[in-house]
Amino acid sequence: MCGIAGLFSPSSNAPKVFDRGLVTHMTDAIVHRGPDEGGLHLEPHVALGHRRLSIIDIATGQQPLFNEDGSVAVVFNGEIYNFQELVPELQSLGHVFHTHSDTEVIVHAWEQWGEKCVERFRGMFAFALWDRNRRTLFLARDRMGVKPLFYGWLADGSFAFGSELKCLTLLPGFDRSIDDFAVEDYFAYGYIPDPRTIHRGALKLPPACTLSYRVGEPRPEPRSYWDVSFEADRPVSLEDACAELRERLAEAVRIRMMSEVPLGAFLSGGVDSSAVVAAMARLSTDPVKTCSIAFDVASHDESGYAAMVAQRYRTDHQVEQVKSDDFSLLERLVDLYDEPYADSSALPTYRVCQLARKRVTVALSGDGGDETFGGYRRYKLHTMEERLRSSLPLGLRRMVFGPLGQLYPKLDWMPRMFRGKTTFQALARDSVDAYFHTVSVMSNEARRALYSPEFRRRLGGYNAVEVLRGHARTAPTDQALALVQYLDYKTYLPGDINTKVDRASMAHSLEVREPLMDHPLVEWAATLPERLKLSGGEGKLVLKKALEPMLPDEILYRQKMGFAVPLAKWFRGPLNETAKATLTGDRLAGSGLFDPATLARMYDEHTTGRRDWSSAIWSLVCFDRFLERETGAGMERRLAA
Repeated sequence: MCGIAGLFSPSSNAPKVFDRGLVTHMTDAIVHRGPDEGGLHLEPHVALGHRRLSIIDIATGQQPLFNEDGSVAVVFNGEIYNFQELVPELQSLGHVFHTHSDTEVIVHAWEQWGEKCVERFRGMFAFALWDRNRRTLFLARDRMGVKPLFYGWLADGSFAFGSELKCLTLLPGFDRSIDDFAVEDYFAYGYIPDPRTIHRGALKLPPACTLSYRVGEPRPEPRSYWDVSFEADRPVSLEDACAELRERLAEAVRIRMMSEVPLGAFLSGGVDSSAVVAAMARLSTDPVKTCSIAFDVASHDESGYAAMVAQRYRTDHQVEQVKSDDFSLLERLVDLYDEPYADSSALPTYRVCQLARKRVTVALSGDGGDETFGGYRRYKLHTMEERLRSSLPLGLRRMVFGPLGQLYPKLDWMPRMFRGKTTFQALARDSVDAYFHTVSVMSNEARRALYSPEFRRRLGGYNAVEVLRGHARTAPTDQALALVQYLDYKTYLPGDINTKVDRASMAHSLEVREPLMDHPLVEWAATLPERLKLSGGEGKLVLKKALEPMLPDEILYRQKMGFAVPLAKWFRGPLNETAKATLTGDRLAGSGLFDPATLARMYDEHTTGRRDWSSAIWSLVCFDRFLERETGAGMERRLAA
């Protein structure tokens, strides 16, 4: 795993030679991603920088890496798991290899197949390639968006890119002003979905996209090279699907166990991480190194279930307890994510990565299982609601359920069976709007009340639901479950889950690999009928049935807990003063984005227990810390401009 950064001059009139110190400054900003080695390559038009975390071919895998005559150079972050299959194919076509690194496959694959080379790669990757003869800079990101890649243009027309946003924000001529639409997206989703960033000067390259930039040509647009295709009407029995799933899982895990450094796994005690560990144990002659985080609050603690799996497979297991008031990382998170990011599970994720790095350099995780096999509770609720929505016209539903959603009280403090407000509101909407309402940190009404009149004017009617609507318009399915899985593949998985794991792991120079995001496995799972994913209220049916010979029912069929922290309790207890200082302080009020009276009301309602505003308050606290960090760069002055 590594970090990449670089600059490109697209002008054909006067090719720019970039300053070595500037590119070094970019790579120094992400030294945590690759503390082992650093490399630079500069020539007219381009500068490539790299920070290396040595995993494969430690002796000769340094970057930038070149083809035989030095005309093609690449800097690469990630792993190409099928590189050993591609090497003999490329050798048979006349290419000569000088290393045993997966990186070298990229330059020769580019020579042989051009932009289509990415279609041959199986792995997680973000890379930048310079071809001197074609005078082309080529960027690419993996299908599932596991590895990040940011890019943007500077005031002088130069193009910049990097593994993290901080590579760009330090550059002279970078536009740091805040993107208003990104603010709206953030307070809806709790993160900023691709391709936006918080800054107007930068974009994220979306998953499964490339960007080809030739000298002298206009600014390019990203090109998609892959998409998941849902064809869930293939006839298959549960028994046959389970057998094939076990084979595919074993293969996805096996190819990710290739490493020249210590390797282990996260073990939460949930279905997905337990499945990965079970598969690893069956493939390894040595005990698998596993690690877990324990919480001192029983409702959040899964460590006992993790211990059950560890004992069954005799893993080399390590547990570390995180206290329920472990919020000391708040300031650190702002530096890690570079832009507002409000998934509070980033806190325990940081801790488990910290724990894992004490013993291993590579860890396998269970991320992606819920999206691939239909595991989220919201999927079950959405499909149930969708059956009712499809039986009644939208106009009638709005007339009946709309008023009920408005009149029904927000009973956050009551048992779930009495909380009907959200359900009524969802039934009054169309499918995409209903799912947006389900995943939103704050409702449309809450965000409108939160924003200042001036900021609402600047938004010009823009609503973050347009992110989902844009993906829904091109979705290869209209089936209820498949559609929301697809929407999560495009937004939540890369924007929240993968972002969280990448930054938390790279902060500790730890590489994390995700077998359940193996794209052939994802493609196969997308062809399974809905009944094999959701059945009788049971999510991930085919995965759980396939794992019955490998894991006990106590793991497979218990209630899902998630990797959560007790935010509501924090903001009424040890973080109460933090919440008060943030919501009633000068920084948020002075930004011009928010209504001060609404901020004060949210604090009061949460503190007194009348409403649970914990997720919204956490989002505001994280945004406040972002503004605090940006103040030194004059951000608040730009906000008012």
